[in-house]
Amino acid sequence: MPKMEGTQSGSELLQQVAGELYSIGSMLVGQSEATVLLVERAIETAEMPSCEDTAQALHSARVAMAASAIELLSERNAEALAAPVGEFGPPNCIGEDDLDAVGVSAEELERLLSGPGRGRMRAWLEGLTVAERTIFVMRAVCGLTTPEVAGLLALHGGKAAQGWMTDAVRGVFRRALCALAAQLLQESASH
Repeated sequence: MPKMEGTQSGSELLQQVAGELYSIGSMLVGQSEATVLLVERAIETAEMPSCEDTAQALHSARVAMAASAIELLSERNAEALAAPVGEFGPPNCIGEDDLDAVGVSAEELERLLSGPGRGRMRAWLEGLTVAERTIFVMRAVCGLTTPEVAGLLALHGGKAAQGWMTDAVRGVFRRALCALAAQLLQESASH
């Protein structure tokens, strides 16, 4: 997502934050009236510091959006965000839990999600499990840390999600990164 630089007026900041939050919300819960309500709730609950610290304002808004989206997803399906027990799935195809590990920068991911091929990327996101999609969007798109994501899931995901730990978030994120790598390889092979 675009980074905000320098100082902005309060209305410019709010407009940019709202636009980004809508994009994030639509990736998490789909494009619907619920996404608009999530944006409104996130803006109301975000601790938006002075406009002189736009990076912190954006981070606070992203955290508030993630918390609200997790609550909504949990209400829709309480088990969709259940913390994994034991192993975190099949072995990962990569050894890092970083977007760069699959050869994609944050800027390239933004272009993939908002450029001409965004329909294919959105379809790929929708094909992930709810937990994979949620963790992928929060880590790769929002730029939240693994401990932040684990904490948000455990705190806002309902009773079934209370056991989320950083190792589990890291494992699920790696699984989503492997799926992204496969998607990008498939697309490059078809061109």
